[in-house]
Amino acid sequence: MSSFEIKGACRMKGDIFPQGAKNEALQVICAVLLTPETVVINNIPDILDVNNLIFLLEEMGVEITRTSPNACAFKADNVCLEYLQTPEFRQRASSLRGSIMIMGPLLARYGKAYFPKPGGDKIGRRRLDTHFYGFEKLGARFDYNPDETFYSVDATSLHGTYMLLDEASVTGTANIIMTAVLTKGITTIYNAACEPYIQQLCKMLVSMGANINGIGSNLLIINGVDQLGSCQHTILPDMIEVGSFIGMAAMTRSHITIRDAAPEQLGIIPLSFERMGIQMEIKGQDIIVPAQEEYVIETFIDGSIMTIADAPWPGLTPDLLSVFLVVATQAKGSVLIHQKMFESRLFFVDKLIDMGAQIILCDPHRATVIGNNHRNPLRGSVMTSPDIRAGVALLIAALSAQGTSIIHNIEQIDRGYQNIDVRLNALGASIRRL
Repeated sequence: MSSFEIKGACRMKGDIFPQGAKNEALQVICAVLLTPETVVINNIPDILDVNNLIFLLEEMGVEITRTSPNACAFKADNVCLEYLQTPEFRQRASSLRGSIMIMGPLLARYGKAYFPKPGGDKIGRRRLDTHFYGFEKLGARFDYNPDETFYSVDATSLHGTYMLLDEASVTGTANIIMTAVLTKGITTIYNAACEPYIQQLCKMLVSMGANINGIGSNLLIINGVDQLGSCQHTILPDMIEVGSFIGMAAMTRSHITIRDAAPEQLGIIPLSFERMGIQMEIKGQDIIVPAQEEYVIETFIDGSIMTIADAPWPGLTPDLLSVFLVVATQAKGSVLIHQKMFESRLFFVDKLIDMGAQIILCDPHRATVIGNNHRNPLRGSVMTSPDIRAGVALLIAALSAQGTSIIHNIEQIDRGYQNIDVRLNALGASIRRL
């Protein structure tokens, strides 16, 4: 288990470029299984989750050529379905939650799929019901082996249909879309997720020959086609990383310019930070966050405490609530952080309390943060990263804290953030990988 040693408090300055979007990468890389022709994907983030998925596809027989450090050409003309029933596949796929999205392309193109129960972050119960409901509505039949937690799926007679998703699941919507594009007939998906990741996946599939209407809305109408062809696709900058850098700049009172951040794709993320009192300037594709000695959290119009809560897009993404929470600890004012989706994602606040933060964990979904406006800086601590997003929140806390901090289990951070120590050290941070 690797660790970070962080010496704070540090003020950073300079330019930083966000990596390609992790969540988009996991979807569009799985989509290469829909065609035997070559698909080139650019701006792929060099992170553990994405690299593990690429390795998994290679083990399945997909020919992969690394054309540059952040670009690959994929050719899935010789996929080995027998590999899906091997112990090696079960081990690799079960450790990577994003690999669940290979099911949709396999069902659409080959009419069958095999899959173990996937892993990923331990942030609470993460249902797969939306995926399976969509597959079953399209005509797939499931066989589940509880002893081996292994699914076998038969999809030899898929047909277009109407479905109302029980929740706007991003990965569930992506999986169903990838199944429907090669399914005969018309598939109507209502209550579909419409995050930029989904929009990007749909645009990529359309460039491959798919027929998808309603992109960007929660009502998708898909006319199935017989086959898909080659394409080139470029992944968006990672909006979670952009948000993490905005929060980091404010909390450490640093002057940072986030280059090529695609601000038009960030939705209400900039506005949500502005409600926390964080100033920023958008110039073209860049976001400039000036050094601020203090930032004041807004209140509601009647003077009551502000609530920051996640919601389906175009609401605030739940992946950034950990960052908002840690940034609030050094703000002027108080805020209620309401994490609606995952019941274990706020449990890392005990580590912040140990560092001197004033936080009341109301229940598994809500925490009240009383900002101390830098009057009592956080103090260095030894802690363990429980998941990707909490891990980067703890890293931000350590960068602002007085003294030295150690963060263990940084493999969780590496799953979602590319060379984060190297990139932040270039701005003036002091992070040593142990």
